[in-house]
Amino acid sequence: EIELVAGTNLVPRPIEADFDEQGRLYVTDSSGSNDKVEKQLAEKPHRVVRLEDTDGDGRFDKSITFADKMMLPQGCMWLDGSLYVAAPPSIWKLTDTNNDGVADVRVEWFQGKTLTGCANDLHGPYAGPDGWIYWCKGAFAKQTYTLPNGKEFTTRASHIFRARPDGTGVEPVMTGGMDNPVGLAFTPEGERILSGTFFQNPEGGKRDGLIHALYGGVYGKPNDALEGHPRTGDLMPIMTHLGPAAPAGLMRYESEVFGKEFQNNLFTACFNLHKITRHILEPLGATYKTRDSDFLVSDNTDFHPTDVLEDPDGSLIVVDTGGWYKLCCPTSQLEKPDVLGGIYRIRKLGGSKLEDPRGLKILWSTLPPDSLVALLDDARPAVRIRAVRRLGALKEAAIPALSQAVLNPTQALNAVWALTQIESPRAREAVRMASKSRMGVVRIAGLHSASAWRDPGAVTEAVAGLGSGSPHLARVASETLGRLGDKRAAPDLLAATQYRTDRALEHALTYALIETADPIGTAKALSSEDPVQQRIALIALDQMAGGQLKSMQVVPWLASTNALLKETAFWIISHRLEWGGEMARWIQEWFKEISSTSERPQFADILARSAGQAEVQQRIAEMAGQPASQATALSAMARSRLKEIPASWIEVVRAALQSNADAANQRRALAAANAFSSAKKNEAELNAALFAYARDMTHSKELRLNALAALPPSAIASDTSTFEFLRAGLSPANSVAERGAAASVLAKARLNESQLLALVESVQDAGPIEMPKLLAAFSRATNENIGLALLASLEQGKSFASLRAEMVKPHLTNFPATVQQKADTLLASLNTDAVQQKKHIDEMLASVKSGDIRRGQAIFNSPKAACSACHAIGYLGGKVGPDLTRIGQVRNERDLLEAVVYPDASFVRSYEPVIVSTKSGEEVSGVLRKDGDDEVVLATGPETEQRIARNDVADMRPGTVSVMPSGLAEQLTKEELADLLAFLKATRW
Repeated sequence: EIELVAGTNLVPRPIEADFDEQGRLYVTDSSGSNDKVEKQLAEKPHRVVRLEDTDGDGRFDKSITFADKMMLPQGCMWLDGSLYVAAPPSIWKLTDTNNDGVADVRVEWFQGKTLTGCANDLHGPYAGPDGWIYWCKGAFAKQTYTLPNGKEFTTRASHIFRARPDGTGVEPVMTGGMDNPVGLAFTPEGERILSGTFFQNPEGGKRDGLIHALYGGVYGKPNDALEGHPRTGDLMPIMTHLGPAAPAGLMRYESEVFGKEFQNNLFTACFNLHKITRHILEPLGATYKTRDSDFLVSDNTDFHPTDVLEDPDGSLIVVDTGGWYKLCCPTSQLEKPDVLGGIYRIRKLGGSKLEDPRGLKILWSTLPPDSLVALLDDARPAVRIRAVRRLGALKEAAIPALSQAVLNPTQALNAVWALTQIESPRAREAVRMASKSRMGVVRIAGLHSASAWRDPGAVTEAVAGLGSGSPHLARVASETLGRLGDKRAAPDLLAATQYRTDRALEHALTYALIETADPIGTAKALSSEDPVQQRIALIALDQMAGGQLKSMQVVPWLASTNALLKETAFWIISHRLEWGGEMARWIQEWFKEISSTSERPQFADILARSAGQAEVQQRIAEMAGQPASQATALSAMARSRLKEIPASWIEVVRAALQSNADAANQRRALAAANAFSSAKKNEAELNAALFAYARDMTHSKELRLNALAALPPSAIASDTSTFEFLRAGLSPANSVAERGAAASVLAKARLNESQLLALVESVQDAGPIEMPKLLAAFSRATNENIGLALLASLEQGKSFASLRAEMVKPHLTNFPATVQQKADTLLASLNTDAVQQKKHIDEMLASVKSGDIRRGQAIFNSPKAACSACHAIGYLGGKVGPDLTRIGQVRNERDLLEAVVYPDASFVRSYEPVIVSTKSGEEVSGVLRKDGDDEVVLATGPETEQRIARNDVADMRPGTVSVMPSGLAEQLTKEELADLLAFLKATRW
């Protein structure tokens, strides 16, 4: 049964919650503000409330503000008499010292020192069974830490961090490229399970999920922030895919009240999907898989669960925050601070009832260690947890009793966790005894404990774990040996590959070798006959400090018949740019060994990444002149991203365009020429070849446009035939790619006044996708007649509704005052305010009737709407916009209509528009694809992106205009719009 246990009168907009030992519930409560985070940090409008059930009926009836003036809370945890609250950029320790229900002591326990626009820099904290406090770093702001070994650790990536309760010993546990690591839960033996968003770029309905957060693991999504972090191969896998769920709270259920089949199950609060999901962990090699099901589902689109936790009585508490949250949340679309939340309790009908579930009748302060140890296997989870904390607090006095408890099968696991919270050589010795237990979970917990403390005396137990035959135990043993840093462990780690390995165990073995940093011992495995052992040794030597891996220890494997070693060699060479010179001698021979055409794109990528070396450049040019290798060489040139193109490359591309090369190689040559366009010298002959190619009507329109696009503005001839060809390319009958390519060329061409006047006619018929590019063609114009004609064409054009003042105004600045005055009137009409937008949506909803799903599918894929040019469903479609495979699950009809009509109203996380200003004064707007040390890459359209060298960037700022054009609704009839909405609403695969 489900019942409301705290309504809006007690806590209007609850976010996260945790119980204290007395059963009082501490809840972070939003003010409903979606103001910019800088304003929220200054005003601190949020609070923490304490709820009490004074009559014991299971419903809370008393609320008091425990702490006001809080920054937007991102988690809370009760531990040892204080509430810890993550409120970016800090974690606060709040304590009520006089028991009046109000925190009178506030300590800034942790300073993250960064606050980004979505306030996802910090989540947590979480109490680990080992006694450490864990938290998550999100966003990609740079943070710097001092590690326990005194070294400085600087990172932009996402992480799980941990520290001792006194704040010392901060260290990273895992690394990721995900935007938002959120919830953290622990298995009984101490394994970490993490929930988060964007573990991968959206595709096929996948995005968010759960991972088994292995020590030292580097997880998705692919991200430049991961550079510099040791890797053990490709990114670590996702355990459980949740789609666009926006998972928040995560917990492990400990009680038996729901039944033994529920014990140790995971529960996740899925904000976007309006539900709580259940996940049953099942061992899979050295990691886990899950059996997943919905546990609680609401059909109310304003039901947004943000937390789920276990009450000591065995019921589940579900926190619904309501509809207020919009900050960085496209699902909400509108701020609804009036749609309040609530807290619910889920009980099992006819379930067993625990007596004194919190142990309030126990005289805790007077219990001796032996009596506390007797509670370690109590049936009540809260009692067990409190006994562990109490024994840990007794320190040395508890060790004798705990040393006996580790020998007791029912008490050993919790005895290990109590001992882990005691800093003492005797405690380490007792844990080593537990690490020899016959029970796998106890041995795993014991090794986790030894790992956390880096106990040098635990080498024997860890080595024994490697050969135990248990993949889980072998993995944790590997982690322990790596953290101990004992170089003598290298042979044992390498020998462990004789047992069946999977990605999780291979990672642990490799990372342990990286940490032990024994290049001599590790290199001995290169002569092994075991390919897994060779792979692990190669990667470890590549990634460890002082690994001294030589190119000739790797490159021969590129010609190996063993797919695993060949893949490993490709992976290592792809980031070993300094090996380019030595590689050049071998390129031709390697290419002969490649028998499968499917391998050649990967080979081309290796060549491109090594192309900074002059010797490699020359070898690529030679390959481009040979029919068998021309395709691979041209592809490598197109991907090379060189700032200065060698003359030999320009010559081979020119020759390919003038030859009888097949269409595929001509396309590759044009791709290379476009890549050269901002970095080539001696281009006159190439430009002539490109122009001749563009005028040759035997080639396809697409290829001719590509040739013109590769020309610099000064080289695009303004003759009548070329201009009319480009104008014809704007026809609505053409594909999105052709229209966009034609508009891009016209935007940079040096058109004369008569051509600009003719182009005005095309503006009137231009679609919303090509309109922003087409307007750029008028940026240099100064003629009054052209300016007035342009404004008239815009006002009468079919894409008028797609225009935004920010889009039009920059292209009118060179026109005279008469044009500027008329433009002001036009621009003013483009600024529709939010009230008008809401009214418009209401009117449209009232007039839009039920649509046909099949007709809607046809519209989605048609050139008219061009939705599929930017958005994917399944594995088909564009990537510049969010994946829509499951959009029907997270958006209602109003949300979908608003997204089509007003795409600038809200932006999906990781698809926000960004404006980059260059030092030359140019401004480029698009979706950020890369923010690296060497360059910034923006997706500017369905099939276009722009690369800007980092040293050319003057400024970057958030954009206000979506890459998705406005005005699509005006391109469709009401019936077509209804059909499209019906299709999108049904898209929930």
